[in-house]
Amino acid sequence: MKSPLLSLPGAVPAEGVDEGVAAHYGDLFPEQRALADGNGFVDLSHRGVVTVSGPDRLSWLHLLLTQHVTELPVGQATEALILSANGHIEHALYLVDDGETVWAHVEPGTQEALVAYLESMKFFNRVEVADRTDEFAVVHLPAGSIAPVPEDVVVRETAHGRDLFLPRISLESYAAENGPAIGILAYEALRVEAHRPRLGFETDHRTIPHELGWIGTAVHLQKGCYRGQETVARVQNLGKPPRRLVFLHLDGSEVHLPAAGTELRLASEGEEGRKLGFITTAARHHELGPIALALIKRNVPLDAGLLAGGTAAAQEVVVEP
Repeated sequence: MKSPLLSLPGAVPAEGVDEGVAAHYGDLFPEQRALADGNGFVDLSHRGVVTVSGPDRLSWLHLLLTQHVTELPVGQATEALILSANGHIEHALYLVDDGETVWAHVEPGTQEALVAYLESMKFFNRVEVADRTDEFAVVHLPAGSIAPVPEDVVVRETAHGRDLFLPRISLESYAAENGPAIGILAYEALRVEAHRPRLGFETDHRTIPHELGWIGTAVHLQKGCYRGQETVARVQNLGKPPRRLVFLHLDGSEVHLPAAGTELRLASEGEEGRKLGFITTAARHHELGPIALALIKRNVPLDAGLLAGGTAAAQEVVVEP
């Protein structure tokens, strides 16, 4: 879905999963600084929007999600996962309940599969599931923003800022009144800095929640059964995940950032050494320079220097080994 804000001056379209919104509006680092200072907004209108309404919505979702939501307070933001039977991550939902409806935004293009799964699990529960992506656009206001929120707009507020479920027809008028618009690259750079994983970026077909630090934030360990819980409990109580998320400081002398999927090796073994993991997201940060998130084998020493392709990388711990 192509955002009307791509018509704003300087807009450069994003590519890949984030196609449909602006990568930036001509000034990447100033946009990052503005966002970090609590100014502007980010157009996330390419993300999917799914709602669940009905009197059984919270108790029903509680059975399906990794998060404890039976008594989710009105207006309190949370996040949750849907796992496969083997405990691998299939969906990531960013939720808030307005008292009558649970609103969730999800990764672009995943909403149809999510709705299909939820519909298949309704049985006799009094719930209504809907894909509202055509009607509502997600807009992100950074932490510290004093931009007004239009009346009757559902808001999901977290430590990182507020996500607005804005009527799509109001997107252009909201942008005109509450700019500057900031591109997805600035948003992603601050996400990487904050060590926040993203479905489809930090995950692959075999990722489990422990590897990304989603235990506690998206996975509640003291709730009832859900699909994939056996894997979560087994790893939590009896073992360690095979991989762990790390934050990388990359060599700033390199012109190009390593692409997602770039293999990681020990610097001491050179570019022909054993594969230890791979880059998941790389970004240029306005203060830190080139940075990245990566998945590496759990037993890689914490002080080991790494190579991402030919780029030197120093790691910071995100998930303890």
